[in-house]
Formats: sequence, C-alpha cells, structure tokens
Amino acid sequence: MTQRTTMRAWLRKGLAALCALACTVGVAACGSDEADGDHVIKVGIKFDQPGLGFKKSGTYEGFDVDVARYIANQLGYTDSEIVFKEAPSKQREAMLQNGDVDMILATYSITDERKKAVDFAGPYFVAGQDLMVRANDTSIKGPQDLNGKRLCSVTGSTSAKVVKEKFAKEVQLMEQPGYAECATALLSGIVDAVTTDDIILAGLAAASRGKLKVVGKPFTEEYYGVGIKKDADSKEFATKINDAIEEMEKTGEWERAIEHATEGTGYKPNPKYNPPKPDEGE
Repeated sequence: MTQRTTMRAWLRKGLAALCALACTVGVAACGSDEADGDHVIKVGIKFDQPGLGFKKSGTYEGFDVDVARYIANQLGYTDSEIVFKEAPSKQREAMLQNGDVDMILATYSITDERKKAVDFAGPYFVAGQDLMVRANDTSIKGPQDLNGKRLCSVTGSTSAKVVKEKFAKEVQLMEQPGYAECATALLSGIVDAVTTDDIILAGLAAASRGKLKVVGKPFTEEYYGVGIKKDADSKEFATKINDAIEEMEKTGEWERAIEHATEGTGYKPNPKYNPPKPDEGE
C-alpha cells in the first residue's frame, strides 16, 4: 500500500468518525446520498415532507428519518453509513425490487395490495386522515363541516374523494402537485382546508410558524410500515427491524421523535393506536 493510499484511507476514517460524533451531539443530521465503503445501508425516504422526510441543505430531518436512523443504528450501521435516497410514492415498489434501497420509510402504508409486491416490517406509526385549516378558523371541526368549502389534496390521492363520498357531498375539490402547494393555497385563502394523514399535516403546520393548525379529529387509520424487498431473507430482516422499533418505543426515543417533528402544533398521535406494536414477520 502506498503512502498516498494510506493517507486517503486514514482521512476517510477520520471524516466518518467526525460525522458520527457530530450526529451524536446533535450538531448535524448526517447520512448522505453517497457513502464510502461497502458497509452501507440505503434507505428510501421522502425529501419534500416537513416533519417526516425532508432534505435541507444536504441534511435530512423528520420523524421517518429519525426512525430510519434508529433502526439502522440497531442493525449495526453508523450514521455516516446510512445513504438516504428519495423514494417518490409511485417508485417505492420498483426501488425495493431493483435493490436501489434496502428499506423504505416514506409514509408507506401497509396494504394487502402492496404485500403482493414487497414485504413490510412494522408498523412503526398509525396515522389517520385529518384536516388542516388556518389557525383562526373555528368553523371547520371535522369533514362534515366542509359542504360548500374548498378542499385541497395532492394529485392522485384518494383522501379528498373519501371526504366527498362519505362526509360532505357539496365540498369543492382542488388538486395540487404537492402538499406544500396545498399549504400555500390554504395560507392565501384559495382553499379552506387541506386533507391527508394527520402526521403529514402536523409537519406542514409546524413549518407554518403558527399560521396553520390540524383539526385533530382523524377519521381513518393508516399503518405506516418499513418496506423491504420480498425474498428468502425478508422475514429475518423484518424481525430485526421490528426489534429495533420496539426498542425505540421502550426507550422513549419514538415519542421524542414525534414531539420534535411536530413541535409547536399541539399534535398528539391517536393513543388508541400509538405507539403500535410491530407485528412479527409482517
């Protein structure tokens, strides 16, 4: 081994140690799009959901990120060995099947249809569809109050249709490409409410600096799971992930991650379902 090669190896180890130390003391949210060496774990997250999975200036933050990082640490990976990759909803199954990622935590609801293509560990959170309104709005207390109102949801989502079909047939629906655009429309008065899972809305409300609030009356249940590739090793992998989730809940880190992600909103996950007990071999 040449002196130059030795120096490069020494520098890589030093940088990895510094990054791990920074994460430990809260200086930075480590993990990256690239990592040196073979001992890495690739995790799919959302990059555009404040409070859940959000990429900001090369760092990653949110509840899904915190859970992913905790699981990876329990599996034997340091923060510097975690590679975060963007996992858009439509690409999640393909990313797992192609081996682009080892696991996905991206508001990924466990459904029978999805189980045909991938396996799941968890759940690690149970969300519920809810509404977000302007902070000074007292007229909307639930989906039944939306008749004659304007409701925003994301293109391709079925959440607004659920409201129209089950609760408020006279609601006016508007679609936007993302929830950030829905939040902007709500702030500017173009719409009266936004609907999707409560934890997503809480993240958006936290980013609004008190201008938006979550109604706090969820009317569905969505079980968020850790998506993994369906293969001969998936059951064993799921068991290890479930053990990590249970440990996170026992130590209080799960609750602290929720509080940090939704700080200032007053949001509380539905205690009837949370924290959930991961199902063995899910």
